[in-house]
Amino acid sequence: MGERRVSDFEGRVYAALCEVPRGCVTTYGLLAKRLGAASARAVGQALRRNPFAPGVPCHRVIRADLRMGGFQGAAAGARVARKRRMLAAEGVLFEGGRLKEPARVFRFPR
Repeated sequence: MGERRVSDFEGRVYAALCEVPRGCVTTYGLLAKRLGAASARAVGQALRRNPFAPGVPCHRVIRADLRMGGFQGAAAGARVARKRRMLAAEGVLFEGGRLKEPARVFRFPR
């Protein structure tokens, strides 16, 4: 079996995500807007299939309400705990289930 090929859309998602600096996060919606895509959910599905993690840092994408969101196809449990640890190692913290410092949300340049 060979490696899974990524679609053009997935490739664009992964390339845009690499613009998010360490210590920052973005949202599924902001990432979709950056790509000119109509669906934040499609972005989430592309991230779920990310074969390049952690080099392509899908752990840096959170929900629009600034809650953690899922990770690697899981909504809770060990995978989401790993996402929390990875973000904490970059200084991105959550308090009461929400991003502690909303200023850490990266907004793509126009």
